Amino acid sequence: MRREMLKKLTGIAFAGMAALGILTGCRADGPKESEKGKEIVELVWYQFGDEQKDAGLVLEKVNEYTAEKIGVKLDVVYVAGTDYNQKMQVVINTGSDWDLCFTCSWANDYLQNADKGAFLALDELIADTPMYGEIDSRFWEAARVQGRIYGVPHEKEIGNMPMWVFTKEYVDKYDIPYEEIHTLEDLEPWLELIKEKEPDVIPLYLTKDYTAPTYMDKIQDPVGIEYGDETLTVKNVFETDQMKETLRTMRKYYEAGYINEDAAVASDDKSKKRFVTKGDGQPYADLIWGRDLGYEVVISPIMETSITNTSARGALTAVNADCAHPEKAVELLNLVNTDEYLRNLLNYGIEGVHWERAEVPEAEAKAAEGKPYIYDTKIKLIGEAARDYSVAYWTWGGLFGTYVLENEPVDKWATFKAFNDASKEAPSFGFDFNLEPVNAQVAGFRSILDEFGKALYTGSVDPDEYLPKLQEKLEASGIQEVIDEMQAQVDQWKETK
Repeated sequence: MRREMLKKLTGIAFAGMAALGILTGCRADGPKESEKGKEIVELVWYQFGDEQKDAGLVLEKVNEYTAEKIGVKLDVVYVAGTDYNQKMQVVINTGSDWDLCFTCSWANDYLQNADKGAFLALDELIADTPMYGEIDSRFWEAARVQGRIYGVPHEKEIGNMPMWVFTKEYVDKYDIPYEEIHTLEDLEPWLELIKEKEPDVIPLYLTKDYTAPTYMDKIQDPVGIEYGDETLTVKNVFETDQMKETLRTMRKYYEAGYINEDAAVASDDKSKKRFVTKGDGQPYADLIWGRDLGYEVVISPIMETSITNTSARGALTAVNADCAHPEKAVELLNLVNTDEYLRNLLNYGIEGVHWERAEVPEAEAKAAEGKPYIYDTKIKLIGEAARDYSVAYWTWGGLFGTYVLENEPVDKWATFKAFNDASKEAPSFGFDFNLEPVNAQVAGFRSILDEFGKALYTGSVDPDEYLPKLQEKLEASGIQEVIDEMQAQVDQWKETK
């Protein structure tokens, strides 16, 4: 397997620490226990997502392994996705006891937390680790804030790839040319058809997490640079013609009854029959979504894929800036991202309990020879046990170290790698906005967007009435100062490109 060399390198890289016989961890006052003559440190890891029924069972196995390998045990604190932002603000701002946490561009804001000093700069600690050489350098570039790396990126799809997700049953029934449907406006005749022919089906199913198609790199939501704009002109997304037209179309669809009435407050209910919804895509996303929904779906990209700092910061793990012994946290993250057994244990649970191995067809294996990220096994999830442990894979670490499911191609991760290699960088990729001059203004944006965004994006309110109210609050919060500051920094950055 391709990870064997990485395992050996990992062992070499940390042999000096292991030889000491005493392994300490991040929290100066953290609980320690003796195991086989060495101290075992417990690290607290705040993780995005609901705790699964068998999480404790899996964590017991994880801790057996990590204690033996690197002298670390984990205390994982799960926080529901809808509560994660608020919870982590409290945890970080009140100095609560934590060592690692999930962070990204859209939850537990990576840029803001790095800027304000909540996360530890990791450059020296990661420089000689196997994971630093293994993960695509563009992820590390995006992880830099003012020139320093404050999180370990989870290698997955690197670009922004929003997709329409269609229920295949209705696509087949009405011979819908889904591959030709890209823009929001392209949907209209088929939403009308489904409403007329399938009264029990929601034509366009949306939830409170939905964001209308946005043709912009939102560097600091809602401020950014439109895709393809080589002039790098900073704008408020809600002042662009494209977003105004999009919000009017959403309102039109809502009033026509194409969108579920509770869209602005709804959580995803998989029992709801829907024709189409929106997802943040990746290669083979249809297989994942279809498995989760329990029926086949087909997909179509909404726009061309663009790499931005936001997309490349789609998932990271950060270390507490107050970590007393951060080398142990980095050692753990390196193990998660390079150790085949541990990565798949975190991903799928326990072999023989939650999953079992499935053979790779000979012809498929032969066709995949020589490609990167190929394993000699596929896996089959085991019924109810698998449902008792079903985590968001991307919250733990890179995906390329995980096994593929039996219904997925064995070269799935090779396709991801090719997708990443072919993805084009937006003109703004690499620009790093220094928030310090406008921290106070930016701090007010989140509550304003939460107040108006969900209702506007889902068409639940009239944009001609509510968009001015949103703009008025953003202006009062100082959005023009943010635009001016970002533009000044962008102009300076352009000169160094």
